[in-house]
Amino acid sequence: MSALRDDSSPRVAPTLPSPASGGGLALATSPSLRDWLGVLAMVVGLFMAIMDVQIVTSSLTQIQGGLSASTDEISWVQTSYLIADVVMVPLSGTLSRLLSTRVLFVTAALGFTAASALCATATNLGQMIVYRAFQGFSGGAMMPLVFPVVYTKFRMPQLATLMVLISLILNLSSTLGPTIGGFLTDTFSWHWLFLVNLAPGIAVAVAVWLLIDIDKPDLSLLRSFDLTGLVLMALFLGGLQYALQEGPRWDWLADNTIVAAVLMSSIASVLFFWRVLTYHQPIVDLRAFLNRNFALGSFYTFVVGTGMYGTTYLVPLFLAQVRGFNAWQIGETVVVTGLAQMAMSPFSAHIARKLDLRIMLSIGIGLFAVAMYLTAGLTNQAGFAELFVPQVLRGIALMMCYLPANMIALGSVPPDKLKNSAGLYNLTRDLGGAIALATIGTLMNQRLHFHWNRLIEDINPARPAVQHFLDMQAGRLDVLVPGDTGRAAVKLLANVVQREALVMTYNDAILMVGALFVAGLFLMPLVNRPRVAGAAGH
Repeated sequence: MSALRDDSSPRVAPTLPSPASGGGLALATSPSLRDWLGVLAMVVGLFMAIMDVQIVTSSLTQIQGGLSASTDEISWVQTSYLIADVVMVPLSGTLSRLLSTRVLFVTAALGFTAASALCATATNLGQMIVYRAFQGFSGGAMMPLVFPVVYTKFRMPQLATLMVLISLILNLSSTLGPTIGGFLTDTFSWHWLFLVNLAPGIAVAVAVWLLIDIDKPDLSLLRSFDLTGLVLMALFLGGLQYALQEGPRWDWLADNTIVAAVLMSSIASVLFFWRVLTYHQPIVDLRAFLNRNFALGSFYTFVVGTGMYGTTYLVPLFLAQVRGFNAWQIGETVVVTGLAQMAMSPFSAHIARKLDLRIMLSIGIGLFAVAMYLTAGLTNQAGFAELFVPQVLRGIALMMCYLPANMIALGSVPPDKLKNSAGLYNLTRDLGGAIALATIGTLMNQRLHFHWNRLIEDINPARPAVQHFLDMQAGRLDVLVPGDTGRAAVKLLANVVQREALVMTYNDAILMVGALFVAGLFLMPLVNRPRVAGAAGH
């Protein structure tokens, strides 16, 4: 396979296969204004789909009250979206060949808009779960479709510029989702989390229908459509996503529902892999991973997904639990990462054109690891000032990672394989985020218990320092609260221990994320020189 051969000789242009090589994709020699506007419309749809993964996180309490749901049940507002999304992402390749890229994207955009309207009208949890799943299916269909259009219509240097824009949108939508959600809920109501999608959703659908046309429907695929493979994939990925999402909260295999999800996913995975490797027209073509650069590029986007979703989860949660920040204060703090990404975006395309993509990705991976090391120095007083430099480094690192990882993975894929490969590529990022959140949740439970036990070993009232603290607090509370001030002082001491154990737990989790990025550096020598990099300087 030519894709596996080390290709270090200089080139004047990326040697993408010709249109005749299959797939019916029309390669444009030079992108027109119509192409730019069409792709930008698709990028707006991408922004909406990714942001809706995170936009409800800061408003779950308000949604819970509006739907009369319990604390345990409300997480399904998030879980139902993610399960549907992770099932649809790899399926998008087959559906786009069947319906065409334009028809599928427009259908998905209209479906996403309709689902958003339905979510805003939900009056109970059951309705919201169904509508959010519909929204997740539609959003999952839109995400991978951008890349086949981009790699079909654009070449260097426009390709690098556009990929920087997409990476900026991807990172900003994940970072700013909770902030925007908190603002909309505080200013209006939680219904506006979904109503805000209506106007742009319709505009995106109209624009893509008028501006994008790279392929034609192939309804002959219906004759051999692998319905069995689709069901197996849904059971495999749906069960896996549910177990990863809910496992940490329910102590994994201690819960019967988690056990059932793991068993279902395990059995379905075996049957699914057997099916896609033996059926003549599989629902997902896993042979794409035989391309070394695609496999390694997908691994790196998996790593980037863990870092992006992991830090988006950890830093706001630390600020809420330890510092007691509200949604707006959290947004003001974490927006630094997004601003750093925007500041870095004009330089990313230039760097990609001048520097070997493998070196650029290595710098990004290394910078992210350094940012995690600096972030892991959290204290109970850490806030905007203490997190400023690590968040700037993290924003720069993400911009240095996403573009080269994407080009390494998809840059050597033939046009007729792009749709399937783009779905698999996006799936690895989403799975990276899901696995990271599940692992972080489990690790934090274990490390919090560990640090609490270690700290209370030294909290003995017989120690003068401990007794002095209790006496001081009891004396201070004596004029403030009635009753047993000694017991109240002990409660205050327990809260201090809990807080410090929590701070150390967050530092452990952040270091774990950084360690994964360090490990990723060791695989970089296996990456072949990307073919699109040959055109970087031209």
